[in-house]
Amino acid sequence: MASKASAWVLLVVRLLVAVVAGLAPVAAAAAAAFDENYVVQWGEDGYHLVIRGTEANTTMDQSSGAGFRSKSMYGSGFFHMRMKLPSGYTAGVVTTFYLISQPEDGNRDEVDFEFLGDKAGVPITLQTNVFVNGRGDREQRLHLWFDPAADFHDYKILWNPYQLVMFADDTPVRVLRNLTGTVPGYPFPAKQTMLIRASMWDGSDWATDGGRTKVDWSQGPFTAGYQGFDVSGCANGSATPCHSPDLWWNGGEYRNITAEQQAAYEDVKRNYVNYDYCADKARFNNTVPIECNYA
Repeated sequence: MASKASAWVLLVVRLLVAVVAGLAPVAAAAAAAFDENYVVQWGEDGYHLVIRGTEANTTMDQSSGAGFRSKSMYGSGFFHMRMKLPSGYTAGVVTTFYLISQPEDGNRDEVDFEFLGDKAGVPITLQTNVFVNGRGDREQRLHLWFDPAADFHDYKILWNPYQLVMFADDTPVRVLRNLTGTVPGYPFPAKQTMLIRASMWDGSDWATDGGRTKVDWSQGPFTAGYQGFDVSGCANGSATPCHSPDLWWNGGEYRNITAEQQAAYEDVKRNYVNYDYCADKARFNNTVPIECNYA
């Protein structure tokens, strides 16, 4: 009996070590407080960014917006943020969750969720974009199948050595496989570590109707809610290499999307996407970027 008890104790210890090291997923972890993994980047005046433990609000008015970032930089992971967007007339308002390398210069890597506000009654647009070594121009836009201003939803980025997958709740909305080893010139953000960032700012010059519809400050202030400040990622200085298969988000089940996820992704592309750079041959001199041939 004692030997069985000892074996169970040893198993529990091993599981705890694996969770702490990022080698196993946490199914039902307690909600993380903002300041465990994040710091304010701008708007720290007690109004434009308000932090209440496990939830934060960003507010934009004519004087400022707000933003925050992770304390660490990461080389792989399964990142997420729960967000509730501002409602009503939000034309010109850009609310974001994204990964970005440092410094933020012409050689940066970046993976963007950008929510573009619109006139009252017009759906918010989700724009995703991927920069590799400073090159972006990979916008995809869609209207979601739910109202992202009505409640919190989970937006996720799986980034590992095999693929980059962006999810709205559990549905893939963008997939980029890492084919750099077999396709010359194929772009994939694999060489730089990245911060997690989130922000709200004035995008009047481009965000709505190509910049023709601006922020109407009389409709503000505009406020978004953020939750989900736990991070499943390989931070700089990790004892485990960020490409290691021992990290759960690098494991076999995360190297390709499942058949069910592929079907859901095809439904998104067919029914919800309203702009895809891969279909915009006129923008690229009657051709498409190389990764579009493998989508």
